[in-house]
Parts: sequence; structure tokens; C-alpha cells
Amino acid sequence: MSEYQYYEFQAIDRPLTAEQMKELRSYSTRARITRTSFVNDYSWGSFKGNEDAWMEKYFDAFLYVANWGTQVLKLRLPSRLLDLKTAQEYCAGDSAYAWESQGNIILSFVSEEEGEWDWVEGDGIISPVIPVRAELAHGDLRALYLGWLLCVQHGELDDEDTEPAVPPGLGQLSASLESFVSFLRIDEDLLYAAAQASAAVGETQLSRDEVRAWVAGLPAAEKDDVLTRLITDEDPTLATELVQRFHKHRDDTGQSSGASAARRTVGELFKAAQAHTEERRQAKARKRAEEAQRRELEAAAARARHLDEIAGREPQLWARIDTLVAATQPKSYDEAVSLLIDLRDLAQRQGADRQFRMKLEAIYVAHARKPSFLKRLSKAGL
Repeated sequence: MSEYQYYEFQAIDRPLTAEQMKELRSYSTRARITRTSFVNDYSWGSFKGNEDAWMEKYFDAFLYVANWGTQVLKLRLPSRLLDLKTAQEYCAGDSAYAWESQGNIILSFVSEEEGEWDWVEGDGIISPVIPVRAELAHGDLRALYLGWLLCVQHGELDDEDTEPAVPPGLGQLSASLESFVSFLRIDEDLLYAAAQASAAVGETQLSRDEVRAWVAGLPAAEKDDVLTRLITDEDPTLATELVQRFHKHRDDTGQSSGASAARRTVGELFKAAQAHTEERRQAKARKRAEEAQRRELEAAAARARHLDEIAGREPQLWARIDTLVAATQPKSYDEAVSLLIDLRDLAQRQGADRQFRMKLEAIYVAHARKPSFLKRLSKAGL
């Protein structure tokens, strides 16, 4: 199968200008370019641009998918919404890393999974993942922690390395974060182990009274600056920046709930993940055994009902067997063997096994020149 590569860039905060679209068109005559996106796929040839440079200059999100198992997601946020130090505390390997350029933080997440090449479709993959960017902008660091887990999964950290702060809600992922986990192919047992130290997400809706009290305490000059920016800058991230500042105020004043858990090492996380893998394996084995036992009981009950139905009809069944064998047809032989099995089981239940054996021996003698029939008897254990 030939190779396949899919590239998709998305401009979220600000659409592309006509000049920018012209610049992008110079890299490809067949790409689908709009005010908010650049999309192209390649079955031959390759991408002529530089995705990192394009993220720095034009776009807020980037998706790359190749049919040999490589998948990449890049997200860009204003540095006032996510500082580089925090980003790099989590994005600490080759699978997840961060850098700063022109007042923005760019995050890169890379998932590599070797295997047989297969056809992939890139269209539609980025849509369910895009909201992760907005969650990060609002101060939700779960995506960063998931990036750190990806580095752990790919063996890029030492066993003695300690995890960064565990954000709340790892056990209550949003739909976009679930898509993010699926896209990066993060191991479910590793995620489960990590989530055990994650507090539950509390009430997310802002308290109007708390916000009013915080706003009232802001200096007048700062309020004037915020209102001026809101009116003149048309900055879609201003509200997000204010929400982050409010949450930071709550954290700094001790108004937010939840105590931080002790940090675990990479080795401890792996050990916990392996333990959960074994627990799941044992649970599946128990379930399979219980299901097999249930099927056996149902089969035994059905068999007992069948034997109840034929009890008292033994003479007619023996006569039916003679007729079937005399027909010398494969289908008739099979039905005769099935009836003999019924009569054997019925005789065993009634304690008449000796009588059954005598009649069966007579059949062997009477039909000694029918090897096909005798072979079926032997195969059935009769």
C-alpha cells in the first residue's frame, strides 16, 4: 500500500488575511485553503512548508496523520494564558514538548505506533480535539498532564523522575479530552493509575458574588485598562485571561478546595498501571469462566428437557434408527447417530446402560459392511 499523509491547520482566534492566504497558496496549488484553515493530503510527494513555522506565524492548531502510525497535534495559545515554565514542566520529552514564539506558547504532542500500514482518513479527526485548546486557555491542565503521561508511556523519562502536579478531573475527562487520549493512544491502565491521585472536579460555574467582590477590589486604573482593551482590541482571549486571573486569586487566597496529593515517581506509576492491567485480566478471566459456566448450565438444562421429552419413546426411536441406516445416505447416518446419542444419555440417566450397549452391538453387527456409518459411530464415541 502506498503512503498517505494528511495535514490540517486551523486558525481559531483570528482568520487569515488575504495576503496570508496568498502566501500559503504558494506552497500548494491543490490544498483546500479558507480564511480559517489549510488542508492537504499526500499519497505521493510531501508537504513543502514547515509546520512549526506556520504555527508560529499563522495558525492555532495543527493535525498530522500518516498511515505508518505517526500522529501529531500542535496547539498555540497566547503566553498570557499559559506560561512556558508550566508548559515545559509537563511537556518534558520528545512526545510532548513546548516552546515560545512571538508571545505565544506552542505545544506539540506526537504519538508513534508501529504496525502494518493501513489507509487512514484525516478529515474530521481534529474537530473533537480542538476544544482541548479552549480548556487549556481556561487553566485546565489535564491535557498537559496527559502529554506528560505520553512521554512516560514512550519511555522518555527515568523511573526516578517525579510527576508534575496532578490536575483535578483526570477520572472525569471531557469528551474532547477523551478524543485527545484516543488520538494520542495513551494506555488506559496508565491513565487509570494516574487518575487515582486526581481530585474530583468541583463546581465549575463561577460564583457571581465572588467575582463581583474580586472585581470590586481591582484598582480603578486596571479596570479602565481592561475595559479599553475589551472595546478597542477585539481580543477574543480577554475574557479567558480574566477568568484565569480570578482562579489564580482564589488559589493564592486559599479559597479553592482540594489538597494536592503526594507526587509519584514514573516507576511507581508503571507499577500501579501493571497492577491494574493484571486486575483487569483477572476480572476478564473470571467473567469468561462465569459465562462458560452459565452456558454449560443452560446447555445441561436444555439437554435434560430434551431427554424428558423422548423418555418413553425408546421403541419408536430404535425403529427410526433402523430406517435411517437402511437409507445409506450421509444425512440419514448423521440423524441416526444423533438419535443413538440421545438413547445412550437417556439409558445412562435411567440406569439402563447395559441394555443400550447390547442393542448398539447388534447394530454394529448388522451394519458391519457400512464403513461410513461405523466411522460416524466411532467418532461420536459410541
